[in-house]
Amino acid sequence: MSEVKQKERKLTIARAMAEGIAQEMRIDERVFVMGEDIGRLGGVFGNTRGLFDEFGSTRIRDTPISETAFVGAGVGAASDGMRPIVELMFVDFFGVCMDAIYNLMAKNTYFSGGNIPVPMVLMTSTGGGYSDGGQHSQCLHGTFAHLPGMKVVAPSNAYDAKGLMIAAIRDQNPVVFMFHKSLQGMGWLGTEPAAIVHVPEEDYVVEIGKANVVKEGTDLTIVGITSGVHHGLKAAELLAAEGVSAEVVDLRSLVPLDRDTVLASVAKTGRLIVVDEDYHSYGMSGEIIASVAESGVQMKASPQRVAYPDIPIPFSRPMEQWALPNADKIISAYKKMRDK
Repeated sequence: MSEVKQKERKLTIARAMAEGIAQEMRIDERVFVMGEDIGRLGGVFGNTRGLFDEFGSTRIRDTPISETAFVGAGVGAASDGMRPIVELMFVDFFGVCMDAIYNLMAKNTYFSGGNIPVPMVLMTSTGGGYSDGGQHSQCLHGTFAHLPGMKVVAPSNAYDAKGLMIAAIRDQNPVVFMFHKSLQGMGWLGTEPAAIVHVPEEDYVVEIGKANVVKEGTDLTIVGITSGVHHGLKAAELLAAEGVSAEVVDLRSLVPLDRDTVLASVAKTGRLIVVDEDYHSYGMSGEIIASVAESGVQMKASPQRVAYPDIPIPFSRPMEQWALPNADKIISAYKKMRDK
């Protein structure tokens, strides 16, 4: 067995997140976690599993079902020198605590003239595909990326999840960490095998604001985040059989947004498809396309976006699956631009 294979250690995103949090908690006593069911249960999506046994109830704090209260408490703790990680179980629940998120967490550093930083991580689940209805299945990338004062990250694989989590905890700014439920590695949610990758045991940082070209190509650029990256890779494989070379860019971070990597790719390929499980209008997909248009990069065809239609997410599985982005929709978008 080779040395590389001996060192390979594949983790799910859930395990990678928990490992990154644990490593930071061991070296910095200011780091603690709070949220609903994150203690003995280990989080509904597994991202705090094992932490309660090691750190106890003082640093792994189960909270009452009051998002406004514990998000607000996290802002206060961060402003007072702690480094809280607060879980908002579903991103869809942001409505009941948005004042604490956007009028406190995101703005207090600015309001204080930079004297009171808010080094807080707000981690929250996104995405559907498993028939949990419109109150538990949204992505809402654009909602948070649109509002200044917060960094926003969203990993597509376990390596990035650990590195981005450690980077987020160490950052002096508030960071919204958006993890997609279908990529967590929790069997009951359905698991994307390609999200389970090698994760080093040591601590490391994935730079916030730096995209990753996960597959190089020459004919088409596919830009995605979280689940959109995997749809893009599957579409690229199918297009390759037709002689089309697709490049796939994983944004990894929405704020800051790595426009340079996207522009360099589109300048090479001349074609662009943006994939996002968030809603079609007013979102990340439109921002990427606008950035390319404003740059003056020469295009061979009009850019396309594959996103969630502007409808409430259906509970019915056939209806939800009809609405979700997938590889076939990306291929159809490519054929649309090819045939014009």
